[in-house]
Amino acid sequence: MGGAQRNARNKKKQAASAVAAARGTSSDRTKVIIGVVFVVLLAVGVIGGVLLTNQAAGAIPVVAAKSDYPVQRQEGTVIAGKDSAKATIDVYADFLCPACGQFEKLYGEQINEKISAGELKVRYHVLPFLNSMSQPEGYSADAANAALCSADSGKFPTYFASLFGKQPAEGGKGYDDNRLIELGNAVGTNPDFEQCVRTKRHLALGEAELKAFTGNQALVGSRGTHGTPTVAHNGKRIEITEGTWLNQVLGS
Repeated sequence: MGGAQRNARNKKKQAASAVAAARGTSSDRTKVIIGVVFVVLLAVGVIGGVLLTNQAAGAIPVVAAKSDYPVQRQEGTVIAGKDSAKATIDVYADFLCPACGQFEKLYGEQINEKISAGELKVRYHVLPFLNSMSQPEGYSADAANAALCSADSGKFPTYFASLFGKQPAEGGKGYDDNRLIELGNAVGTNPDFEQCVRTKRHLALGEAELKAFTGNQALVGSRGTHGTPTVAHNGKRIEITEGTWLNQVLGS
């Protein structure tokens, strides 16, 4: 059996264990169903990743996302939404992370709708967590840098959604700078975007975000067992396999 297949089976077993734990802590049928759906989607992503490991990434299709709300970059964090929103969450994600891609498919549109409605503010942290897991290495950092560059043009919501819309496989070839720049042009970034990407202008900011994340035991656990995706509210990690987590955050 190949190493990629063993990794795929291990990941599916870990995901199944997480859902079993969720069943044990709650009898809420909705939470169990959402948890199972999350695991099924994750398993599909893992299997797809095994099949596509050695295939080069093509063009990045644009995935439209609402952006009728304030978006600003503060160092390595992108803040989306109004200050008057009744709740703020932190989302930690890596553009190469298969589970992050499944999280975006499950909750991305819902989160975006809540931001657009003025109910939610989100602090996005794009991390080079899996930077060594592409061939060649470095895609996670390059994608994080490009996303921060897109925020300088006010185009982060669509750029973020698009990078997850057709996500490279973990262990395979990521999008190069030319593809990242093509996507920026397609979503309407300003003329400075290309230079920002090519010079890796915000690379150090992504690395600083990763260092802060991995050093926060409240988020990663005392043994560093939690990675991406991670969602936090008031500094505490949220159990995102529970399908009602966003409603609970918003108090609805």
